[in-house]
Amino acid sequence: MTPLVSVLMPSYCHKKYVEIAVRSVMEQKGVSFELLVIDDGSNDGTPKILQKLSAELGFYFLSRENRGVIKTLNELAKISKGKYICTMASDDIMPPDRLKIQAEFMEKHPEYAASFGQIKEMSEAGEVEKNINGKFLKGIPEVSFDDLYSFKKLVHGCTEMVQKNAFDFAGGYSDEFIFEDFPLFWALAKRFGNLAVLSNVFCYYRTHKTNLRKNYFPLFFDALKLTEKYKENKFYKKAKNNCKNFCYSSIIEVSKITALKNIPLFFNFSFGFFKNSLKLFMPKSIYPRLARIRNGG
Repeated sequence: MTPLVSVLMPSYCHKKYVEIAVRSVMEQKGVSFELLVIDDGSNDGTPKILQKLSAELGFYFLSRENRGVIKTLNELAKISKGKYICTMASDDIMPPDRLKIQAEFMEKHPEYAASFGQIKEMSEAGEVEKNINGKFLKGIPEVSFDDLYSFKKLVHGCTEMVQKNAFDFAGGYSDEFIFEDFPLFWALAKRFGNLAVLSNVFCYYRTHKTNLRKNYFPLFFDALKLTEKYKENKFYKKAKNNCKNFCYSSIIEVSKITALKNIPLFFNFSFGFFKNSLKLFMPKSIYPRLARIRNGG
């Protein structure tokens, strides 16, 4: 039977996490789906674990040399058979019924090229935060291109479900950037209109030292490059400032010293910059409370 949903999982050196990630997908119920996994040149024993799991659970698995996450995702998308595709990191956990809930929504709302949900952050040891990450609640019930471009609203890449036809039309994941999600989501919103955002938690997102999101400076420069791609947009100046402010705030939360050293890089005449600068003088323990207040939680 042709699956309704294809789950794409690029895997790289996640020996500690990959089994629970795979099992959280394979335990999904109420919807036809396929799991496609490519190990992208891991050298820590991950391929052996995946080979064993594939034999036990019956999902597609390929191990090959390292080509990078974007090439791996596009390779997985090319062999996928589902009407919808979603990605799954090999260190995250998919909550029960995620695929059923999201696929049913997409079937009822074909006007949306993609939909997203919420996340709960999870520690390296697997402890899931009690509260939803409030940064993404603002997107409910939908986000426009202008929302995304101006960084007014955010969506999380680990919660997406995309119509495969729309994905193909947008050209898949762009290898012009080091991150795969923002360029695709902006392209989808620009071409197909608003994207849906649900209130359901669709991912337990594991945070640890090897997360791509910890590479703030390469991501920052890539985000600025992406902003320049749509510089004809009326929100261009605001988008550029908000891009700087978003990265500045993130770095403050990790290292105030690094943020101070790089103030000239992020400086701009906006309320957001000066508001973020106040965090330099606050204890880190109150950052989560500030975030909940800011996001209405």
